[in-house]
Amino acid sequence: MSRRLVLLLALTCAVAVGNLYFPQAVGPLIADGLEVRPEAATWVVTATQIGYTCGMVLLAPLGDRIRHRSLLVVLLGLTGVALLGAGCAPALPPLVAASALVGLTTVAAQVIGPLAAGLTAPDRRGAVLGTLLSGSTAGMLLARTFSGTLGEWLGWRAPYLVAAVVALVLAVVMAYAVPVTVPSESAGRGAYGAFLAEPFRLLRAEPELRRSCLYQAAVFGGFSAVWTSVALLLTGPAYRLGAEAVGLLALVGAVTVVCTPIAGRLVDRYGPGPVNLVTLAAVPVAAAVLAVGARGGGVGLGALTAGTLLLDVAMQSGTVANQSRVYALRPDARSRLNTAYMTSAYLGGTLGSWLGVRAYTGFGWGAVCALVGAAAAGALACHIRAVRTRRGRGPEAPYRRMHRLDRRRNTADGAPRCRP
Repeated sequence: MSRRLVLLLALTCAVAVGNLYFPQAVGPLIADGLEVRPEAATWVVTATQIGYTCGMVLLAPLGDRIRHRSLLVVLLGLTGVALLGAGCAPALPPLVAASALVGLTTVAAQVIGPLAAGLTAPDRRGAVLGTLLSGSTAGMLLARTFSGTLGEWLGWRAPYLVAAVVALVLAVVMAYAVPVTVPSESAGRGAYGAFLAEPFRLLRAEPELRRSCLYQAAVFGGFSAVWTSVALLLTGPAYRLGAEAVGLLALVGAVTVVCTPIAGRLVDRYGPGPVNLVTLAAVPVAAAVLAVGARGGGVGLGALTAGTLLLDVAMQSGTVANQSRVYALRPDARSRLNTAYMTSAYLGGTLGSWLGVRAYTGFGWGAVCALVGAAAAGALACHIRAVRTRRGRGPEAPYRRMHRLDRRRNTADGAPRCRP
């Protein structure tokens, strides 16, 4: 796969992920423009997230059943139309409905990952996945700034209309730039309902998938617990800062845009196991640093900055390692494997947010940090045990074997491949 195509796919990931986050910055503007209560305007963000969850379950697995290029063009086209509808909505209910459709269809990033894995040689897959993850991270970080600034200048409708144009342009570009892939013949058989159940069957059948899901759910759960609770800490009596301080702290995540491609190259060189070992070990260290943030003042704020930076890098780098392992399992079922993996990650994040708030309100910031450290320590213990069971063969022997099988399957009948 050419570097130009990798960058185009990374840009598409940024746009798709950005569509989920830019409405968060224009909520107050929507409330003023449509003359509704600010609390009611938050339904726009909620509807987008609910739609995205449904899209991840209902549409993303179709990457194993439908040609990736066709699926991406349709999804981006529908996203563009939904964004246009949202930007022209005359009242809140139509805007909420259009936002749900935006979330449902803006799952392009979940289609692009399996596509790129199939078009890339196994020894370069980590680097490519790291670049795509950098695009997603950049989209998440820049979307709020883009929409907030544009919304202040031109009103809340402007970000929706600009995003719609970008999505429609990308749909046209994808129709020509993405090579045609042939889906697995086995994936095309059976009823749609049974097909949607496949990710859960794969989760039960593939131990390496379960292990990767556990790692990501634990770390992303800790990540969500920190970012849900840190707003309460910064605006509380220890710091007495405004909400904008949380946004500035979140900018440290921009470092991961540079770090994830590096992590991908390390995965290509050493395998996902060593990278998982380092990232899982880094999370309890990050939790210990974050615990100093309870002191307040300059020292505490510095600890929060350093701790969140380390946590962000560990979480995103671990994501590259986990996805590399998952995509090597079944080349004919990468989209369904990815659905199982991402669903587990989001469930872990949801649980982490819920536990983090309750830990903070019940016991303080130190309890949140202890929760993060304990979750990562449990995943780390699981990883060390898995490595020890492979002693004598090397911790990454199964991964190397999967790569060899991957090379053969890429040319076998029924496996996704490029049309000559």
